[in-house]
Amino acid sequence: MEPQKESSTTKVPEEKDKSYLPKELIGAVLSKSKNVPATLQVVKGYDFNEGINYDKLFDSYASMGFQSTNLSLAIEEINKMLAWRLSDEPYNPETETEEYQDPEVRKNTKCTIFLGYTSNMISCGMREILRFLVQHKLVDAIVTTAGGVEEDFVKCLAPSFIGDFNANDIEMRKNSLNRIGNLIVPNDNYCKFEDWIMPLYDEMYEEQVKKNKFWTPSKIIKRLGERINNEESVYYWAAKNKIPVFCPALTDGSMGDMLFFHSYKKERFIVDIVRDIRKINRIALKAKKTGVVILGGGIVKHHIMNANLMRNGADFAVFVNTGMDYDGSDAGAKPQEALSWGKLRQTASFVKVFAEATLVFPIIVAKSFAKYHFERIEEEKKKKSETNGENTESKDEKKVAP
Repeated sequence: MEPQKESSTTKVPEEKDKSYLPKELIGAVLSKSKNVPATLQVVKGYDFNEGINYDKLFDSYASMGFQSTNLSLAIEEINKMLAWRLSDEPYNPETETEEYQDPEVRKNTKCTIFLGYTSNMISCGMREILRFLVQHKLVDAIVTTAGGVEEDFVKCLAPSFIGDFNANDIEMRKNSLNRIGNLIVPNDNYCKFEDWIMPLYDEMYEEQVKKNKFWTPSKIIKRLGERINNEESVYYWAAKNKIPVFCPALTDGSMGDMLFFHSYKKERFIVDIVRDIRKINRIALKAKKTGVVILGGGIVKHHIMNANLMRNGADFAVFVNTGMDYDGSDAGAKPQEALSWGKLRQTASFVKVFAEATLVFPIIVAKSFAKYHFERIEEEKKKKSETNGENTESKDEKKVAP
């Protein structure tokens, strides 16, 4: 954030004699400010007299104060993750192998970005925003809950609806309608999910028995993503783009219910969670730089941060949730608490936005991930155009050559 200059045209009055006041009153109420850093930004909001410009409006959040400023800092933090390249730093023979001496390798080595979110983020319209990130390979690894997996596939089979936070829940139960806040998910949706997933569980079990194939939560999610055949699915794109999805509590939801039902037919279907903890920890260990973007808390937040503990902490971090730290919860913990655990590096930069994610994350994505993606497309178009222009000139030269 760049410091702003005051634009006020109001003339500041000259200081008047206050000797008529008691000294203790002057010291207590009228003491003069000193040592105000020149780099501080002036508080200023958006002026709608300039018209409606959403880009400038969101830029103005930086100087708005409170959570608007934190939102702006979150955008800045993600842009740092996206911009970082190993070429930004000198080669270190003590920690890097010889291959990293190659300037091209350094230029193409990026920050590894972990994305975490709770199930409600898939249940609501955030699913489409999360899918965009995965579809365009803007993140490298995902951690979510069982609901965060199954709700994506359920939506491929049947829609959810906008309801009311104050709905009559007893009546809804009588009508087999499930409520998630102000969303309604008909119970029929989960029946369709059962019909879809059960044959796939059978298939996986047969591969375990006949081919000695082991299954982990991430491998199950990948198989489901391969079979859903629906481009609206987050996990269709995760499978297609080889982005691993980790779900350490796979049984805590409808997927677990289906595994329970399936156990009445096939008792020995085994899901190995140890292989997945090795996998996510090794991703963190291998990374030259890591960034975390976590919506919500609980197991999703802790699983990502604990993986980064293996490398002595993440380098960049953005947290979005409504948790407060007075109850000692993981969601409520301030980011700096992670410094004491080694889950954020001592040199890390980080920000927490105290907000309900659907209000702020679309703006964050628009000003960071999406902007980066479309700017990259424009750069590629420009390079292609320049290359085509050079080729055309070369052909023309050959035509006129004697």
